[in-house]
Amino acid sequence: MEAFLESTSDPYYGGEVDYSDRAEHCWNGDHLNPNHISRLRYNTMYLERILARIEESAPKGADLTSWRH
Repeated sequence: MEAFLESTSDPYYGGEVDYSDRAEHCWNGDHLNPNHISRLRYNTMYLERILARIEESAPKGADLTSWRH
């Protein structure tokens, strides 16, 4: 799957594939905590990435400040 994603071009997926030794099938990329702990904090793990994606793909002139608290 990673090879396929890397081969995309229109659009390029621009993502990240992460691995961990003996990680279970629903592992989320947290190398410091077991999955039963890190799955409870998905929103904090990915919030900065989500906000960056919103900012880079927002239309010109979009309000990018009033909803950030």
